[in-house]
Amino acid sequence: MELSILNGPHAGLIIALILLWTIPWKGVALWKAARAGQPAWFIVLLVVNTLAILEILYIFIFSKRRPGDSRINHLYQ
Repeated sequence: MELSILNGPHAGLIIALILLWTIPWKGVALWKAARAGQPAWFIVLLVVNTLAILEILYIFIFSKRRPGDSRINHLYQ
């Protein structure tokens, strides 16, 4: 007997909840990567599905601009 959450009577509800959780995070992360000109991050975030873990890490850790970031410096020259 196989015990699986996605084979039960509530499989549709569980999948819907997963989608409602991941789609907004993925959208924000993809938008930030595109606006920051980071195509490698954009592709990784688009292809890899980690139930929003990678997206949350990107949004709050990896997308932060650093003080010497050249994308900011050229605006003030």
